[in-house]
Amino acid sequence: MANGEFHSKGGIGSIVVEVMGTGAQGSLQPTHRLNVIGFFCPVPVAEAKKAFTTMVKGEVLELLADDPEVLHDLPMLIDRSGHRLISIEESMGEYCFLVEVTS
Repeated sequence: MANGEFHSKGGIGSIVVEVMGTGAQGSLQPTHRLNVIGFFCPVPVAEAKKAFTTMVKGEVLELLADDPEVLHDLPMLIDRSGHRLISIEESMGEYCFLVEVTS
């Protein structure tokens, strides 16, 4: 596994998600990317939660998803964890979240 990548195995089939460093620490540009396109609840939120535990204050996660439930579930996780939602963008049924880790 390459540095900055995160892989997870699911109970049904194989789940492979990617969290990779982009080297832009200290700015509001993504420092990590989590691509969960094609996965449905609860995978996107569970993988985001795992990703947050590997990140430090000030880093920014870009999460890419296409499950509409993420529009409800991810902001709840962000609120409960105390991180900061920077933006949500939607394009052709795909969602891009930027989240700053604050703790």
